Amino acid sequence: METSLLLRGVRLADGATADVGLRGGKIAEVGPAGSLTGWPEALELSGYLLLPAPAEPHAHLDKALTTERVENPAGDLVTAIELWRGFSPSMEHEDIVRRATEAALMSLTSGATAIRTHVDVGGVAGLRCLKALLEVREALKHRLDLQLVAFVDVPLSGEAGAENRALMRTSVEMGADAVGAFPYADPDPRECHRVCLAIADEFGVPVDLHTDETTDPDVLYLEHFAELVKETGFAHGAAASHCVSLGMQPPEVAARVAESVAAAGISVICLPQTNLGLQSREHTGAPARGLTALRELLAAGVTVAGGGDNVQDPFNPIGRGDPLEAAALLVSAGHLSPRAAYDAVSSGARAAMGLPEVQVRQGFPAELLAIRANGVGDAVARASAERIVIHRGRVVSRTTLTHEFPSVSGEQA
Repeated sequence: METSLLLRGVRLADGATADVGLRGGKIAEVGPAGSLTGWPEALELSGYLLLPAPAEPHAHLDKALTTERVENPAGDLVTAIELWRGFSPSMEHEDIVRRATEAALMSLTSGATAIRTHVDVGGVAGLRCLKALLEVREALKHRLDLQLVAFVDVPLSGEAGAENRALMRTSVEMGADAVGAFPYADPDPRECHRVCLAIADEFGVPVDLHTDETTDPDVLYLEHFAELVKETGFAHGAAASHCVSLGMQPPEVAARVAESVAAAGISVICLPQTNLGLQSREHTGAPARGLTALRELLAAGVTVAGGGDNVQDPFNPIGRGDPLEAAALLVSAGHLSPRAAYDAVSSGARAAMGLPEVQVRQGFPAELLAIRANGVGDAVARASAERIVIHRGRVVSRTTLTHEFPSVSGEQA
């Protein structure tokens, strides 16, 4: 059924006030405030800023909201992995579905109309998490786009990796949208990259790898990943998440790798909150920031996305699935401007996920966020909870806020 909705009197990013008409999941008309008439349903949005909706390009919904059950006092990545391997066998299907659904709706409430989540496959998880997330994807399909990356355990290389390679293929056959892995942890990282690309190419799906998630400058497989994508002509969409060690390289090395990544068409997904928390715990004094080389990547023309990663689990005890939180950290820790940071969690994130571009212009998808704000910088800075989220031209979430200042004894009326 085709739906139509008029967004009346909303502020645009350029400061203009406009009417925006939505029909059939797209932006049908944009005109000056008060100029669009005859729409059967209208939403008054005076005081709201209308933006392309953000997206969450890297989540772990199967792990979300477990921090009370799996605390990580050490706070580092290795310990988090060990703790999760110990806890994972105790998870039941209904529990995974409940937590993943709650975390996905947290992101939707914040404005993300699309989420890409990595789902543990193999090892102690088997296919259990994937089965649960397939159920979540089906249940939420009218509210948001949920992409599932089969995050397959290592090894994937050699004779020892045969079972995991079979599980990767099975995952795609079951409905996973993309394949992923943690090649740095494989006994043969270079072969692990090749395996992931070969299986992804076999099924015609994207690949999204946890790449170089360490501050060790001697670990740098991103360049090999880029060379392999170019060598094989892989054309289904490639993303490298984290890429922390690139930020530890001399500027000339970071620039060289960034140019190779750009030439290969690989998107880089930066995950500031989790990596700021997990990385550099072994460093004393002023620790490395644990972020990728944003400046060099952007200068080379790489598609850079920003995401939230983990939400309240052993890898990150905080986090609320809010893309504006990730954007704010890209400003304070990554030194991006507020507008560039919002681009990273919106247009950059959607591009990394292979989704159509969104602009507040006629003909573009009606994937939109209306937020109480005066401009993009204000939206990132204040991150108002008052948000209206629009997916495929329909309002799928609305949050309103009431401020009260009760009278105080001695205060003049």
